[in-house]
Amino acid sequence: MRTSLNEIAAIEDHLLQRHTPGAALLFEAKMLLDADLQNKVSSQQQVYSLVQQYSRKQLKHEIEAVHQQLFTQPEHLSFRQKIARIFLNR
Repeated sequence: MRTSLNEIAAIEDHLLQRHTPGAALLFEAKMLLDADLQNKVSSQQQVYSLVQQYSRKQLKHEIEAVHQQLFTQPEHLSFRQKIARIFLNR
């Protein structure tokens, strides 16, 4: 089990470019020799991409919720007016 955790950490360091130049070259050489390692790196990269996409989607939803509160609730009228003045002056 410990070996797989070390491998995951090494893959993460590679994907996040946290290796020293020498360690990066060594890791890339290992990837050339080990197709299984290449697959693991590819899979972990896909996971990072999915997490990033999900995070962006979540952030967009949160921003939209804040937007709806600021621009629909009466207690934020002065804020809306300030924003409108900024864009009307252009």
